Amino acid sequence: MKKELTFDKAFNDLAELVEEIEDDEIKVDTLAAKVKQANELIKFCETKLRTIKTETTKLRRGK
Repeated sequence: MKKELTFDKAFNDLAELVEEIEDDEIKVDTLAAKVKQANELIKFCETKLRTIKTETTKLRRGK
């Protein structure tokens, strides 16, 4: 069973990835994979935030 990704989980995973990416001893091949994963999490978080902004704007306008 695959668990649905939440904003909090994605954000926490992203924070961990940033720490790993900033490690001076990270291998280039590992770095590329970590950066790709981080980009995917960033896109997920951005989409989630845009969706929430749209929903709250609609609620404020009474739609």
